[in-house]
Amino acid sequence: MIGEPDGPEDRLRRFATIWSRAVFPVTTTSSTRPEFEAQLLPLARRLSEALRARTFDADEGRAVGAALVTVHCTDPEALSRTLDCVDAYLVLYCGGEGDQQDLRVRASRLQHAMAAGFAQALRERTLVEQEAISAAALKAQGVVAAALHASEARFRAVFEGAAIGIGMADLDGNILQVNEALLRMFGITEKTMLGRNVAEWTHPEDAPQTWTLYDELVRGDREHYHVEKAFSRPDGTVLWTNLTVSLLRDADGNPQYQLALMEDTTERRLLNLRLRYEATHDALTGLPNRTFFFERLEKALGAGEGQRFGLCYLDLDGFKTINDSLGHAAGDRLLVEVADRLQSCTTAPGEMVARLGGDEFVALTTGPDTEREVDELASRIMNALVAPVSVDGRELTVRGSIGIVEGPAGERSAAEVLRSADITMYRAKASGGNRFELADAEADARAITRHGLTTALPTALERGEFFIEYQPLVHLGDGSVRGAEALVRWLHPQHGVLGPDRFIPLAEHTGLIVPLGRWVLEQSVRQARAWRERHADAGPLRINVNLSPCQLTHPGLVQDTVDILERTGVDPDALCLEVTESALIGADDDLLKPLRRLAEMGVDIALDDFGTGYSNLANLRRLPVSVLKLDRSFTQSMQQFPADPVDLKIVEGIVSLAHSLDLAVTVEGVETGAQAEQLRILGCDTAQGWYYARPGPPERLHELALVDATG
Repeated sequence: MIGEPDGPEDRLRRFATIWSRAVFPVTTTSSTRPEFEAQLLPLARRLSEALRARTFDADEGRAVGAALVTVHCTDPEALSRTLDCVDAYLVLYCGGEGDQQDLRVRASRLQHAMAAGFAQALRERTLVEQEAISAAALKAQGVVAAALHASEARFRAVFEGAAIGIGMADLDGNILQVNEALLRMFGITEKTMLGRNVAEWTHPEDAPQTWTLYDELVRGDREHYHVEKAFSRPDGTVLWTNLTVSLLRDADGNPQYQLALMEDTTERRLLNLRLRYEATHDALTGLPNRTFFFERLEKALGAGEGQRFGLCYLDLDGFKTINDSLGHAAGDRLLVEVADRLQSCTTAPGEMVARLGGDEFVALTTGPDTEREVDELASRIMNALVAPVSVDGRELTVRGSIGIVEGPAGERSAAEVLRSADITMYRAKASGGNRFELADAEADARAITRHGLTTALPTALERGEFFIEYQPLVHLGDGSVRGAEALVRWLHPQHGVLGPDRFIPLAEHTGLIVPLGRWVLEQSVRQARAWRERHADAGPLRINVNLSPCQLTHPGLVQDTVDILERTGVDPDALCLEVTESALIGADDDLLKPLRRLAEMGVDIALDDFGTGYSNLANLRRLPVSVLKLDRSFTQSMQQFPADPVDLKIVEGIVSLAHSLDLAVTVEGVETGAQAEQLRILGCDTAQGWYYARPGPPERLHELALVDATG
């Protein structure tokens, strides 16, 4: 049956294709991959039906697991890859319109059943094979020995009729008898064979112990030995065998003959070599794959003293755009061309290139002088990518970013080296791409720390690792505390207290800034209520809370703010939301709409870091702000005496403009009494900084003394 395009049957076949591609490299089948996929298709159909059946049947899962063994998926890795595919794709392609949560639970139960069925079938098959091998070996040994010592006629029948090659020689190695099976293996006549000596059958591939074992046997020190041995045929081809040589003794126990039993394993070996090649090489480009590359890298890192390595980690710039616009077929042809060019760059001894996956490639060079060689290798790669690639009549420009790691062998693991190269490659990409960068230990450490913090962020909020400190806002006219700015901190289990500059950008990148910002807003508003209840005689205290640009675009900003104010019983005029100048200058009406709604409710909006961007003063009239917050760069120049008169004029002009627009002015970074007095004279309304207090716990707000920070 052929399903409609992208219908259930088509999606089922896609699942079977993904499954076969994942598992085929670790099977022992002699089938091609398409043939193997055809064997998996009915199993995929059984899984699909079991997933959507009215009543769950674990026997279906066990049956599919057992069937994997039948189609030669006997390597445990085949089961692991199968379970990964089922986990990732079964519900996606075969779940239909069912409840996704129920389907995933059922898919998980199917995985358990498949594992059980696979293990049982593999155990039964292994026991049967072991028993058959043992029985055959005992039977062969018994038949040959009995025939030799009992009846020449019976021996001759076994000798000539055996399917394996059998040969006899004296203790000097002169060949005395051979059977037809052995002659067919070697492709020579009996006359030619009987004129040979065993010692002539040496081969360059012989294991070191092969002839040592032989000498021990003919001396009588050993009864038999078993080796894998290669022989050269007259036509120049190689015969690979499993060779068992036994010592035959006379009636008195003295060594008399040697008996060789040979099984032709040439085709099996070629199949294993093909499977090994497929397991270690990329199917699309023919380059070594991640597995093979790691083997070579680990070998290079384990080299002796004085040896070094150099690694180039390449990622193509803009490859996803090509894939999305021209299709995966065009992307694949581009990758093949890039692989060919990279292959031509690594021709010297000790150099190799591999494809890790997608559009990521690595090139490795080894030896005593890789400091120079790896730079030359990176330059050759960049030059190889200069010429456009022709795909379907289009000339595609290819660029790449390369991270380079070089160093002595024996100091780092393969995983550490690749991680450093990956980090460095992304540093090159972040710098504009089409370039290469050298690894830097400090940059690696910062990137690793950033990754660790990013990973820990979601659970940090759940575990209550964040807390808020408050820095007071002081009225410059009378010195009274009018409120405080809420500043979130992260008490990290390993790194201690982290300021917002360490984790807010990570939270914005991951999207966690929305729930984190909501938590900060609620905690701060609750604190504002507590202050008002405790210090009603001190006048109204406001709380200033910072808003990230990401929060501005979140559709729930207004409703979240309203809910928090209503839930805590705090009036909107107790809250001031601070938004950076860079986020609002030039903003369109859609972005300003939520802020206008909040301002209409009575929430103050402060334009933070004013003066650091491309300030368009005329644009202030269309912004729903009621406070300008001058950046600390304006106060820094006032630490000198006398203050720069130009800076004073700029601040005076900004304050005058703000007041003419009914905007209050707050300044940051006040560190001395002289700064505070100068800002008061210039007409600024409120200030904050270390002159008044550093950020601290909420209970310190009314205990603060106006002490000069330098004292």
